[in-house]
Amino acid sequence: MIILFNPPSNATRKPVLPMSLLAVGALLDGVHDYRIIDGNLVRDPLEALEQAIRETGADLLAITVMPGPQLSHAVPISRELKARFPSLTVVWGGYFPTQHYDVTLRADYVDYVVRGHGELIFRAFVDAFVAGKDPYEIPGIAYRHPISGEIVSNPLAPIPHPDRMPDFPYHQVDMPRYVRPTFMGRRTLPHHSSYGCPFRCNFCAVVNMVNGRWMTQSAERTANVARHMVNNWGVDSVEFYDNNFFVHEKRTAEFAERIMDLQIAWWGEGRIDTLLNYSDRNWELMRDAGLRMVFLGAESGSDETLKRMNKGGTASTEKTLTIARKMAEYNIVPEFSFVLGNPPDPETDVRQSIEFIRKVKKVNPAAEIILYMYTPVPLAGELYDQAKAEGFAFPETLEGWIDNNWQEFAQRRSSNMPWLDDPLRRRVHNFERVLNAYYPTVTDQRLGGQWRRVLRSASAWRYRMRYYNHPLELRALQKLLAYQRPETSGF
Repeated sequence: MIILFNPPSNATRKPVLPMSLLAVGALLDGVHDYRIIDGNLVRDPLEALEQAIRETGADLLAITVMPGPQLSHAVPISRELKARFPSLTVVWGGYFPTQHYDVTLRADYVDYVVRGHGELIFRAFVDAFVAGKDPYEIPGIAYRHPISGEIVSNPLAPIPHPDRMPDFPYHQVDMPRYVRPTFMGRRTLPHHSSYGCPFRCNFCAVVNMVNGRWMTQSAERTANVARHMVNNWGVDSVEFYDNNFFVHEKRTAEFAERIMDLQIAWWGEGRIDTLLNYSDRNWELMRDAGLRMVFLGAESGSDETLKRMNKGGTASTEKTLTIARKMAEYNIVPEFSFVLGNPPDPETDVRQSIEFIRKVKKVNPAAEIILYMYTPVPLAGELYDQAKAEGFAFPETLEGWIDNNWQEFAQRRSSNMPWLDDPLRRRVHNFERVLNAYYPTVTDQRLGGQWRRVLRSASAWRYRMRYYNHPLELRALQKLLAYQRPETSGF
């Protein structure tokens, strides 16, 4: 018996479907016995896991781990379970151990790491494990050498084509518990229809995992998944968590045509220059098919910084303004993310981006703005090299990674960077507080019109005068309203 575990990720909102475990489970279904335990749905994850191990006699525990809250739970739970069940084999997979497999395997309570897209890798690992064979030759596996103790990582396995993977085994989880209200509708579920991204932005962790590759389900299959969700769980909206949903215009248009009759709303992530190349006809088609919002990486208010980020020769601040205007015409909300405080001159970078965000809001007041502080990605080019030159280094133990400062780092809200002083970080957060009050997010559905007007009135003088310091009254007001930013509310 295999236990697939999804550590708690966010206690403030209804849990999101654990698609990574469903993707792995799809290859095990009907071949190996397994159970999915979602730490977001149980009162005590450690107790639930211990009970499941004792009940089933499970000897293999596989944990999916993202940086941030999941990591902070995965470390103590893995450590404690290994102490209680010394013969239990613990395998980690996901973004964090893929990027930091060496740190992960320095902990004696993690036995193996599955690196990269783990569906086929983990199935091969389980086959070997059940047969009593050594898994050391499997591509994508990292491990401690059984004799020398040296940490070894095999070359990454080829990325499996998502159109050749089986459908998610939805019967393995309690689907109604994952249906949730969002900005788009009352009954929302997610899907992941493609792997990777063809671009190589050097602040993005996806690059090291896929090396510029993008593979996708067909438009027909993706539309059929949406139809299945509508027919089985009464879904009225779908979030596509693809790294880049809109790479291929023809596929997007076909998908929109196929779901037109469903009358659902949908959301996805895209790239500004790609979408600017879409025809007006296809913009109309996406709008009519229910596209409500697109997450777009604007990243910076400086063209020079965009070049250092390797956003490509077609990325520019002018194109960000152009897409903001265009999406206003079609009543589709752009959700722009910005990475602030980039080296080598974080002060100038912050100032330029703040002024540029004001321009974006002027051309499209409905645009959502999400602010992150720059955090280095391992082996990711010029920005990472500059960060190391300034004295930056990652923690060398899992216990170091779950320190509070590094938890903030993992969520891109940390000041734990040698080049980023705390006053600069506070300046960004103060601006963000004023911005969120003057332009309250449309994704917080609990905010009525009256409270939106109160927030805007209270912040108007600050926003107009560009006075962002010490917004204590806005902090109190937003705390009273339990205001949620879009990146924390999940719509």
